[in-house]
Amino acid sequence: MDVTLGNIFLSEVVGTALLILLGAGVVANVVLAKTKGFNGGWLLINFGWGFAVYVGVLAAYLSGAHLNPAVTVGLITAGTTEFVDGIPVDFASTFTYFGGEMVGAFLGAVLAWVTYKKHFDASDDAGAKLAVFSTGPAIRSYAWNLITEIIGTFVLVFAVLSFGRGGSGDLDEVAAPGLAALGALPVAIVVIAIGISLGGPTGYAINPARDLAPRIAHAILPIKDKGSSDWSYAWVPVVGPLLGGAIAGWASLVLLPVVGA
Repeated sequence: MDVTLGNIFLSEVVGTALLILLGAGVVANVVLAKTKGFNGGWLLINFGWGFAVYVGVLAAYLSGAHLNPAVTVGLITAGTTEFVDGIPVDFASTFTYFGGEMVGAFLGAVLAWVTYKKHFDASDDAGAKLAVFSTGPAIRSYAWNLITEIIGTFVLVFAVLSFGRGGSGDLDEVAAPGLAALGALPVAIVVIAIGISLGGPTGYAINPARDLAPRIAHAILPIKDKGSSDWSYAWVPVVGPLLGGAIAGWASLVLLPVVGA
């Protein structure tokens, strides 16, 4: 099958929508009142997000399963010339990925809200409702929160690039670089590891689309007593992951040919 930008867009929409539906869903299950999983804890959320990525990668394998603008940026700064066979890295393809990721994340957030509608209505904690959609810092310090997001995203994207090169130092040997280059299970494990080890300070967005598009959904949806969407913090989980992804791409050019030689 010939891959087109339309295929790429749809693949990223479906994969990212499933990622956010299951990821936001596990948070809703843990933090919203009267759910079966109420108070299930941080580890349940970590594993839920990991398996959400697993499902998203399986669904979006055609496009390489970026599911994340930071991954797309990391591939660009690492010198990737084609996102998949026949799709060169250029302005149109890059924004096709970005667009699919944002639309998918918005749709996934809406579906999570629909799934837990009665529990949103039964909850009186506005902060918990926002947490279903977007991240927030445990201790608000914009500079340090930004650094945390940069580090967490660096780990994710550097892992993607290192697996994608397969020790050869040549990213273009992979037909569809992205999260799919690791395979669904390894990338799920990487995400779980990041959440367990680095997620405490900010809730580990490590993905601008994962945070921004659902935050927009939170602002738009008729959620009972939802409170603020915390737009003063919203730039951190966008800028931090983009910087972390870009730095990982640049670092891979220096480090991976050495450690993978």
